[in-house]
Amino acid sequence: MRRRTSHTSPPEAQPRGGTESTSRTLYAKAGDPEGSFPAGGFVQEIRAELRRLAGPHDGTPRLDDLVEQAATWAGQDRERYRSLMERASSGPPGAGDVLVRRAALGCAPLGLASGAWLQWLSSPGNADDAVVLDILTLYASDVGVGHPRASRGSAYLVLLRHLLLSENAVPRTRLALERRIADGAFYLPALLLGMSRRPDDFRPEILGADLCLRSAGLPPALTLVRQAHPAATDWTAIDPGTVRQAGWRSGAEQSRVAVEALLDAAPGGRGAVSRPAGGDAERVALGFGWALAALRRWSDDLHAELDASLDPAYEMAELLRIRSREGSVYHHDFTLQGRSLSEWLKQSRTDPGPLLEALAGSRLVKPGRSSASSLVNGLVGERGPMFRVFGPEDLSVIRRWIDALPAGGDGPAAVPPPAVPGPDPLVLPSLQAAPPEQGRTPSGLREAYHLLQRRTDTPALRRFALTYVHRWLARSRHGIDNGELQLPERWSPEGLRPWLAEQHDRHGREFEENADVPVPSREELIDSTLQLAPLTLIDGSWLQGFTDYEHASSEIGHSLFETYWDELGNGEVKLNHPLIYRQVLAEMGIELPPTGTPEFARWPGLRESSFELPVYWLSIGRFPQTFMPEVLGLNLAMELSGVGGTYRRARIALRKHGFSTRFVDIHNTIDNVASGHSAWAADAVDTYMAALPSSRGTGAQARAWGRVRAGYRSLNPPRGFWARQAARRARAPRDSR
Repeated sequence: MRRRTSHTSPPEAQPRGGTESTSRTLYAKAGDPEGSFPAGGFVQEIRAELRRLAGPHDGTPRLDDLVEQAATWAGQDRERYRSLMERASSGPPGAGDVLVRRAALGCAPLGLASGAWLQWLSSPGNADDAVVLDILTLYASDVGVGHPRASRGSAYLVLLRHLLLSENAVPRTRLALERRIADGAFYLPALLLGMSRRPDDFRPEILGADLCLRSAGLPPALTLVRQAHPAATDWTAIDPGTVRQAGWRSGAEQSRVAVEALLDAAPGGRGAVSRPAGGDAERVALGFGWALAALRRWSDDLHAELDASLDPAYEMAELLRIRSREGSVYHHDFTLQGRSLSEWLKQSRTDPGPLLEALAGSRLVKPGRSSASSLVNGLVGERGPMFRVFGPEDLSVIRRWIDALPAGGDGPAAVPPPAVPGPDPLVLPSLQAAPPEQGRTPSGLREAYHLLQRRTDTPALRRFALTYVHRWLARSRHGIDNGELQLPERWSPEGLRPWLAEQHDRHGREFEENADVPVPSREELIDSTLQLAPLTLIDGSWLQGFTDYEHASSEIGHSLFETYWDELGNGEVKLNHPLIYRQVLAEMGIELPPTGTPEFARWPGLRESSFELPVYWLSIGRFPQTFMPEVLGLNLAMELSGVGGTYRRARIALRKHGFSTRFVDIHNTIDNVASGHSAWAADAVDTYMAALPSSRGTGAQARAWGRVRAGYRSLNPPRGFWARQAARRARAPRDSR
């Protein structure tokens, strides 16, 4: 009788390497820190998807009930995975390793982006909002503020590297190309990241989903990975609900604080989560319900996949399906049961089972003895026709399958396929469509100032910002070698710290030399303080792009994010720089409208010229990658500008006229050149320059340094006729997004 073999086929609904799924597309697109997502259709499609998966909810769920529901589900699901690992221990050799590998890869899209959905919830327009400060505190914990590569996602990357699974994990967007991960694993993080790019549209839903994920804690499938590799990484960091640093709240507690702050700020206050239709409370519940439904579906699908993979035939069938397309181009002359191997492989793109059975009965395979089987010996050897066709992991899959085949007689009856996920349900036509409208170009500086304080944009606003930056930088480059008080003409491997100390000494000397200069009058002080308000109330806005997840924890960007975090008071209202500045203005009898409102930009007491530099800050801050060297230079100039001199003179003037000096006192300490923002800024520039490969030659380094210098000068560019002519002649490159 002919031998039969188990040939459980991998799910057709999860084409690892076939047609690109919407979830993968969105996951990759949403990882671009300068990406632009349209309003209208995209927002409506996301809302419809949240409602579709969350379904209706009965009664009026409260936060306590929702949190308990997520925690209970997660606890029960972890037991399922522990049981699966116990079964693997009594299964074929290597079965436990297969489960670990698949579980780690299946959780990678979420694990590598853990907390990233909070990245744009703070913006220049809401930087003094107490709710936003609570969110920023949570996000700072997620990215490991103050340390490079300390984010929760970085801890997950360490795990993948330990398991030798990180080939497509850096940058994170490349993970969408990883064929070993099912499409369904991208669904939850992709939608969260997509919503993060429209923060004004989805803040309650994002916070609700975030609370759900942290209440559930460590994804259940990772239970078996942690069990097998307890010391492979910082598991505390990977679990989004845990405490990361001593003295901080746990992720779950801080997320709850942020949600409750949002509900308290909404009309009617806190209470039942499901209140008026469309209100913040109901939207939090929608985000929570959608996230829990997505978690359950994803975990069920992953469990089914892992369960099926306990049979070595499952992975073998999957390997055949993945490799069949390229393989079918060859092997026309090699026959198997009267058919060319090319024909078998073409069929395997949709149904690998028949080829699996044919191989098991062929002369290429010695059942139960992979060491004697030519399929993994002669054919793939250095003289074989399939040399280097299969990688080490592929060969391990083939060997496990052969070794699991019965050595003689009839094999087991073919087993029915396990329950597998349905097709990728995400339908977002707007991702492929052109933006429905270009939007309107700002009518002037005031309108631009208002619109640019939000994270979202339109093609017209984006073009305005790019053009404004290019013209400002062209002006800054004009006559740069003849300008005073600039960065050195060349960067030295010794770094900027010696130069920084010299600048600090110079500030001190200038302060002493100008000690007898009269302080401004009360009226002059009040006017200058007012005209600086559009700038100072968006403190740190040139760094807003470095809140992006991977920038916020990178070697270059971690100190820039920490600077941004400091400018906003480390999450504390009493330390928030914009609010402290407003307190000084109030002492002067000035009550300005909220910074992010049109009324602020139109306030008649503010001169038009007071918006020129703020609009530059807001514009360049939107492009952290395009203008990284310029932002680094600008950041250094900004942090160094007042230390040792200007802040001290401002303090004297404020004290003389009876106003609080707290704002300048804080800046003169946190911006210090030894361990403060000025030092961090210099170190970020040095890190950037030192990372430039020497193979690109001195010309590449000179060009990069020239851009840093232009950024440094852009804080105070020349204002002469020829400098402004240079700005008018500048043209921004065409933005194709």
